[in-house]
Amino acid sequence: MNTELFIAKRIYKGDKKNEKRVSSPAIKIAIAGIALGLAVMIVAVCIIIGFKKEIREKVVGFEAHIQITAFDNNVSYEYNPIAFSDTLARKLLSHPEIRHIQGFISKAGIIKTDTDFQGIVLKGIGDDYDWSFFKKNLIEGEVFTANDTSTSNPAIISKTIANKLRLKLGDSFTTFFVQDPVRARRFIITGIYQTNFEDYDKLYVITKKDIPAKLNDWDEDMVSGIEVLVNDFNKLDEVAQDLFFEMSHYKDRLGNALYVRSIKDINPMIFNWLSLLDMNVWVIIILMIVVSGFTMISGLLIIILERTNMIGILKAMGARDFSIRKVFLYLSAFLIGQGMVWGNVIGLLLCFIQKTFHIIKLNPSIYYLSAVPIDMNVLYLILLNLGTLIVSLFMMIGPSYLVAKITPAKSIQFE
Repeated sequence: MNTELFIAKRIYKGDKKNEKRVSSPAIKIAIAGIALGLAVMIVAVCIIIGFKKEIREKVVGFEAHIQITAFDNNVSYEYNPIAFSDTLARKLLSHPEIRHIQGFISKAGIIKTDTDFQGIVLKGIGDDYDWSFFKKNLIEGEVFTANDTSTSNPAIISKTIANKLRLKLGDSFTTFFVQDPVRARRFIITGIYQTNFEDYDKLYVITKKDIPAKLNDWDEDMVSGIEVLVNDFNKLDEVAQDLFFEMSHYKDRLGNALYVRSIKDINPMIFNWLSLLDMNVWVIIILMIVVSGFTMISGLLIIILERTNMIGILKAMGARDFSIRKVFLYLSAFLIGQGMVWGNVIGLLLCFIQKTFHIIKLNPSIYYLSAVPIDMNVLYLILLNLGTLIVSLFMMIGPSYLVAKITPAKSIQFE
C-alpha cells in the first residue's frame, strides 16, 4: 500500500461528509491559475499553428511545394521553356515523397477595359493540374478542364481583380501581351476566387496551358516549369535537396539544365516571418507556465502551513521528511491535474467556438485571413499538457523542502 498516496487522497477528498480539506481561497486561485495558464497556452498554440497552416496553404496553392525551371532564368514572371517529357515525369514520380507533379506556363500581360487596366500573370495549366486549392477558394462559377471546348478562352480571376476592373462572372476582357509583335487575347470569366492573399490575388489569372503556349510559339511538351507537391511539408527541405542533385545531372531535349527551388526559397520573407511566430508561442508558454507555477507554489506553501500539526504528528510517529514531502507532491499533482482538466475544457471550448463560428474577425489586407484561424493538433496538445504537468511538478519540489524545517515538538501544538 502506498501510504503517502493514501494520505494525499484523504487530504484532497476530505472526510466522509465530503467536505473538502483543500478549500483555501488561495488554493482555488492556484488551481484557477493553472487552468487559465493552460487555456491561454492551448489557444495560443492552436492559433499560431492554424495561422501558419493557412498562410502556407495559400502560398503553396499558387506556387506548389517545389518548382523546377530552366537554370538560366531571370527574375521575371516569364521563364525560358523546358521540355516536360514522360521520362522526366516518371523520374520525378518515382520519388516516394512526391505525390503529384504538373506543368505550367506563365506569361505577363495587361488586362485592358474601357476605363481601367491591370497588370497580371497569366498562368496556363493542363489536364494534370490539382484544382483542390482553387475549388476551396472559389466564390463564384466553377473550374474548367483543359480539354473542355465549351469555352474557348476560359479564365479564373480573383475577386480583387474583378472589383478593380468592374468585372463579373460571365464577362469577357481583353489581355495584351508585350512581345514582338504585341498580341492580344479575349477571355471569358468562368470563375472568381478569393484567398485574401493580396499579393497573389491581384496578380494571377488561371487559364488553359495551350493559350500562352501558342502566344510563345512553343511546342506541345514545352512548359515554363514543373510544380511538385510533396506528401509531408516537414520533409520539404529534404525532398528539394534530393531533387536538386538529381536534376543537376539531367538535360532535357532543349539542352536545359534544370533548377530546383522549394517554396521556401521562392518566398523566403514569408516563411521567415512565419518562423518568427514560433518565438511568440514560446514566450507565451514560458510566461504562462511561470505564472501558473508561482501561483501553485503559493498554494502548496499554504497547504503545508495549514497541515503543520499533521506533519508534526507524522514525524513523531517516525515518518521521514522524504515520505512527508511525497504526500504534498502527490497532493500538488492532484491540484495541478484538476487545474489542467479545467484548462483543457476552457481552451478547447474556446478553440471549437472560434473554429466553428469565426467570431473573432481579422483584416484580410493585413493578416491575409478574414478570421482568426484554429488548428487543433492532437500531438501538440498532448505535448503541451505533458510539459505543463512535468514543469509544474518540478517547481513543487523546492517548496516541499519546507517540511524539513518543521519540528514535531512545536508543530503538534500548532494551530
